[in-house]
Amino acid sequence: MPTLNLTEQAQQLRDLAHEFESLRARVRGVSYTPGTDALRQISPLLLKTQDLTATLLVRLGALANSPYTTVPGSHASLECLSALVIASTQAGNDLASALYANPLEGAAFPGYPAYSESDRVARHAEAIPLMTGHLADAVHQLDLSATGCHYVATGITRDLADIHDQAKSAQMDAGSPLSPAQYDALKALSLGQGKLQERSHRGLGVTRVATHDGTRISIATYRALAKHGLVTADTSTSLFHGQKITVTDRGQQALAQRRPAATSSTSTTAASKPPVVQGARR
Repeated sequence: MPTLNLTEQAQQLRDLAHEFESLRARVRGVSYTPGTDALRQISPLLLKTQDLTATLLVRLGALANSPYTTVPGSHASLECLSALVIASTQAGNDLASALYANPLEGAAFPGYPAYSESDRVARHAEAIPLMTGHLADAVHQLDLSATGCHYVATGITRDLADIHDQAKSAQMDAGSPLSPAQYDALKALSLGQGKLQERSHRGLGVTRVATHDGTRISIATYRALAKHGLVTADTSTSLFHGQKITVTDRGQQALAQRRPAATSSTSTTAASKPPVVQGARR
C-alpha cells in the first residue's frame, strides 16, 4: 500500500468542506430570471458541484487504498465519505432538475402556433416554485457534504492522536527513553536491598522508597517504573515490614541503554533558581 500523510488528508477534507460551504452559499443566494438567465446562473453551480464530487472521490480512494484502513474506526470514516458521494451527487442532480424545470425560449416547429406572452408568463409562474424547490434541496445536500467532510477530518485527527498515544506508551513499555530521574532510580534499585515501606507521619501512613545507597526516589517515580514493568515489589510481605523491590528483565534492558541527558528546559529551570545563601547569625 502507498504511504499516506493522514494529517494532510485531514486538512484537504477540511478545505473540501469549506468549498462545499462556499458553494452552498452561492446556491442559496442565486438570483435569476427563468429562461436563458437561469441557465447562465445555475450551470456554473452544477459544474462546480460535479468538480467537488470528483475531488471527494479522489479523497475516498486515497484513504481506502492506504494503511489508514488498519486504523480502528477507519471503516466508519470510509462509509461516511461514501455517503457524501451520494449527497454531493444528489446536489448535482437537484441543480440539473432545476435546469430541467427552467423554461427556455425557442421557435416552434413550422405550422405550430408560436408561444404568446401570456403562455410565457404562465410557464414562468409554473417553473419558479419547482426550480426554487430543487435549489433548496441542493442547498441541503451541500450542507450535508460540508458537515460530513468536517466530521471525517475530525475523526482522522482523533485517530492520529490515539496512534501517537499508543506509540508513546509502547515506547515506554519497551523500556526506551526514561527521564534522568527515572534512570537514576532504576540504577539505585538494581543494586539490591531496595524496599517499599510505609511509615507513620503525623498519624498518616506515608509510603516511601528506601535504597541501599541512600538515593532518594519519590513514590511517583517508583510508580512510573512499576507501571511499565521495570520494577516489581514483593507483595507477600506487608509495607510496614518493607516489600523488597526487584528490577525486572525489562528494567535491566532499560539500564543497558545510555543515561538520558537532562532536557534543556530542566537545565534552564535549574539555572534560573537563585543560589541559597546562608545568612550569618546576629
